[in-house]
Amino acid sequence: MSEVGELLIGLFVLIGALISAVSAFGLIRLPDVYLRSHAATKSSTLGVLLILTGAFLYFMFYVDHVSAKLLLGIIFVFITAPVAGHLNGRAAYRSGVPLWNQSTHDDLGPALEKEYKNSKDRGAN
Repeated sequence: MSEVGELLIGLFVLIGALISAVSAFGLIRLPDVYLRSHAATKSSTLGVLLILTGAFLYFMFYVDHVSAKLLLGIIFVFITAPVAGHLNGRAAYRSGVPLWNQSTHDDLGPALEKEYKNSKDRGAN
């Protein structure tokens, strides 16, 4: 179990580090705030979760200590990072930050127009 556990923990940490590096590369190379937000939240969240899971497994199997702090860190990152990325993207869109010129689909535009029209109609009554 010792060699298999070490290999599993090493793979978790290594894959998490590689995904985090790809996320950092995406923050530099992607063309607009929305794609960068995607790189910052989705892939970096997965990378951090894999690294924290590797650390949790290490402490659990090799130090015989179940770390509540690591569990709370995993839960906190899993919940807050995607929500923060979503809210940042939505705030950027509402403040008028343009989409990348080669973007092909805009889901939020028609929804906001409909919301604006409904609020305008309610204000007229």
